[in-house]
Amino acid sequence: MPTLALINQKGGVGKTTVTLGLASIAQSRGNACCVIDIDPQANATSGLGVWEPKMTIDRLLSEDHVGSAATAMTPSLWPNDSGPVPMVLASRGELAAIEQQLLVDPVGGQDRLARVLQGIAPSIRFIDCPPSLGLLSVNALFAADRVAVVTEPSAWATDAVAQILSTVARINERRSVPLEMSGIVVNRLGRTRDARYWHEHLVEAYPTLCLPPIHLRAAVAEASAQSLPLMALGARPGTSEAVDEFSVVYDKLVSARAEDQQESRHEL
Repeated sequence: MPTLALINQKGGVGKTTVTLGLASIAQSRGNACCVIDIDPQANATSGLGVWEPKMTIDRLLSEDHVGSAATAMTPSLWPNDSGPVPMVLASRGELAAIEQQLLVDPVGGQDRLARVLQGIAPSIRFIDCPPSLGLLSVNALFAADRVAVVTEPSAWATDAVAQILSTVARINERRSVPLEMSGIVVNRLGRTRDARYWHEHLVEAYPTLCLPPIHLRAAVAEASAQSLPLMALGARPGTSEAVDEFSVVYDKLVSARAEDQQESRHEL
């Protein structure tokens, strides 16, 4: 099962929104998934309806026991009428203090997340990264096998993407198996001339990496605010269009890639 890190050092681009949208599609298709919330803001945790988790990721990273995440997953409180609810490795604000501990780890603190995730139940894993390229994000990149950059069509977006691609390249120099760059998710594409201009600029700069965009829709923000999967909004305006767009991105990042890998193994 793939482990996908969703990343951008820039805040406010909708990494958590995209993470929850992908989890919504996984649930609707009956696919087991878990969301690993390594952002101290804990928005993915609350977006899954989890407000008082018994175990949080900061404790796991601090204690650094191999496989400890296996008993720390919390089920989402999303409705389960469309499929198995996502599990979440919950976050909280105290996670921000862990970076200092990781910095002074004598053997290097970049792989603690990978260590605690060993042995968890097979599922699609989405890692919601913080808006920085500190050691929490580095841990996500060491724990993942693929990465997607989430951005929005705005000024400086191309520069931010370039910085992340450079970081991934440096991480790959230290990994035994390189991370797969799965694509760039252009989120919150509005109808303004400015949004279209910057989207075209991103596509021109990264023609093979830019995925079909996710448009700015009230339904997406509403689902996150109400701690619900997209499908739970029913016939509200924009819901079906949002589901269709997230389904396309899901296929590009998860389903299609997994099928390609299975075909490659059969060919070998």
